[in-house]
Amino acid sequence: MLTVDLATLGLRPGDRVLDLGCGGGRHAFAALRAGAVVVALDRSEGALKDVRGVVGAMSDAGELPPGAPWGTVTGDAEHLPFPDASFDGVIAAEVLEHIWADRRALTELERVLRPGGRIAVTVPSAFPERLCWALDPGYHDTPGGHVRIYRRRDVEARLAEAGLVPYARHRAHALHSPYWWIRCAGGVDRPERPLARRYHELLVWQITRDPRWLAALERGLNPLLGKSLVVYARKEP
Repeated sequence: MLTVDLATLGLRPGDRVLDLGCGGGRHAFAALRAGAVVVALDRSEGALKDVRGVVGAMSDAGELPPGAPWGTVTGDAEHLPFPDASFDGVIAAEVLEHIWADRRALTELERVLRPGGRIAVTVPSAFPERLCWALDPGYHDTPGGHVRIYRRRDVEARLAEAGLVPYARHRAHALHSPYWWIRCAGGVDRPERPLARRYHELLVWQITRDPRWLAALERGLNPLLGKSLVVYARKEP
């Protein structure tokens, strides 16, 4: 289940794409399927090992264009190991809320983006996030946890400060917000509780089966309850 819409990002076959803080690699996999040249970067070598395993399986199953170029890099957002203007597109999904020096990270992303290139940044939406913080401090007050809550204007202002021009935005994953409220209300570290477990089963069913009625419901709820805010910006030529 993607957070970034690759069409809104303007992704084209052959584009060089950086998936920053790739985690499990869901956006990297989608960009590869679309014919992009993908570099997945993360601080966790364990996460990158899993990404390489999945990409290998995708290639063996014929899910990727023949000879699709890709790679993984261990690194961090504040000191990217790439030359200027290395990428046509950048995806930074659910990353900035973990970084104290977020302005420094965005300056680095602007540097490695070519003139005319585009970036998609996603962060937790302010309203669902504030409720999670209020219900259980353990949701964010943990090593590697969230260090700030963003409003839309905060994200767009930081992008503009880095020299990028926002051009589109939306919210996603409305059905995930109640799940995290349920988790936080009963203790975020207790996912085994019956209500949380059953709601998680619903989300898994949504991802695996993608029923139309549930997708329509989520689209209707996204503007209000979307768990993720997605902002797209371009680097001027």
